[in-house]
Order: sequence, then C-alpha cells, then structure tokens
Amino acid sequence: MGSSALFWFAVFLSACGANSQLGNQFSSGRQALFTGNYESALSYFQMVAQEDPNYVYGSEPVQGIWTYVGIAQYFTGNFAQAQQTLEMAVSQPQRAEVARLYLGLTLARLNDRQRGLQDIEAGMKGIYDFLDYMNQNFRYGIGQFYDPRRAIRSDIEKAQAMIASGNIDWPQLLSDGERIGIEIQQESDRAQKQQLMDQRDQM
Repeated sequence: MGSSALFWFAVFLSACGANSQLGNQFSSGRQALFTGNYESALSYFQMVAQEDPNYVYGSEPVQGIWTYVGIAQYFTGNFAQAQQTLEMAVSQPQRAEVARLYLGLTLARLNDRQRGLQDIEAGMKGIYDFLDYMNQNFRYGIGQFYDPRRAIRSDIEKAQAMIASGNIDWPQLLSDGERIGIEIQQESDRAQKQQLMDQRDQM
C-alpha cells in the first residue's frame, strides 16, 4: 500500500473513531436525559454539538443535536438559552415537532404564554400526526410498534381538549408537555426493541 493510500486509510479510521465517540457521547446524553440527570445530559449534548453542530439522531423522529441541547437547557432551568437554541433547532431541516413543543414550554416558562401556547399546540399536533403517519405508512413494519396503545396520542388529545376549553391549568399543561416530549423520544427505542423481539419470534 502506497503512502497516499496509507494516509487516506488513516483518515478513514480516524473518522470512524470520531463518529463512534460522538455516538457514545450522544447515547450517554440521551440516557442521562431519560433518567433525569439533566446537567450530565447537557454536558454530553454540548460536547457533541461542539464537535459536530450538524449531528443528527437517525431514528424516527429524526432530530438534530440542537433539539437535545435545547431540551437539556430547558430541564436545567436555562430558559433564555433554551429559547435561543430551540429557535435554531426548529429552523433546521430535521423534524421539528419536539423542538417546537419544548420551545412553547420554554416561552411559557418565560411568561410569554400566548406565543408559547401556539408552539405547544403546534408541537403536539406534529407529534400526533407523526405517530399516525408511522402507523399508517409502516403498518407492516416498525410503524406498528409506535404508540401501539395510543397512550401518547391520548395524552395529547387530553391536552388539546384542555387548551380548546380555554380553561388552561398551566402547571398541568407544562407537566403534560414535558412528559409527551420525553415519551416520543423514547418511543423510537421501544419500537426498535419490539421489532427485534417480533422478528426473533418469527424465526
């Protein structure tokens, strides 16, 4: 192998190692987020974003790293930073439902409830429509394992009914929105796991 080929092979191995490290950091961040270790989650996500600002989590719903940074900032109480980050996240080409939901929650926490409510509604509707899309278009594949008992969509329907009534219990809406935002992110993990189990059963 010539020196040029050796150089590019080394570059390739270095890139693979970097990608693997980023993936591990991102996975650690998600695990920390889901277990309520928000400071740790923020640290992991910020490391990933610093190394690769365009990092994307490929499982549906596909989301960029800035969505996760913004969510972690929200849960650590850095609402002003979270607003800036999530506004950037919703402008990215990836799916923006979760980012928009948390942007709405953030605005509500910053006492901009009118604008926050619009984004909360839009985010919840986007998540609801996404789940329907997965169920309908991938019903014989992984889509059947997304929200199979309609638990997430039921929570969204309840929140939407409360908003429509005009009698909004804000602590309840914020709590529901936070839970829905986490649940939809965990749903991809559950769906993939269930699909693998189903495939094994069919062997």
